[in-house]
Amino acid sequence: MKVNDIMSKEVISLNANDTVEKAAHIMKNNNIGSVPVCDSGRIVGVITDRDISIRSVAYGRDMSEQKVRDIMSSNPAVGTPEMDVKEAAKIMSQRQIRRLPIIENRDLVGIVSLGDMALDPNLQNITEGTLGDISEPSTPEV
Repeated sequence: MKVNDIMSKEVISLNANDTVEKAAHIMKNNNIGSVPVCDSGRIVGVITDRDISIRSVAYGRDMSEQKVRDIMSSNPAVGTPEMDVKEAAKIMSQRQIRRLPIIENRDLVGIVSLGDMALDPNLQNITEGTLGDISEPSTPEV
């Protein structure tokens, strides 16, 4: 099965110059915890609700002034629409991420999540294995 068969094609994104406050509002209003960050349609990063809490709120930053680029994760892992779902799951396992932005010709065209995989009964083993890998504690960066 290809990623294109299960990915979400309607993707909300942010610009690196948007404020962290805007990112938080987008996450709240859309009930999501991760938003790709793009520049002219090309993905340059990802910001998560965890980034906001750990890299902004915990330091007492002014979210109405702080820019997404200051706390986003740069150079995110990405996949392609024609990629096999097993290959996408492997990337997600290795990088310990629950969502994988999907690009075509360097442009963001979708996102595949662990939840998308879980909806297909044929992918249950892959989903369970990926979730187990994602949930493994990792060594914090020093």
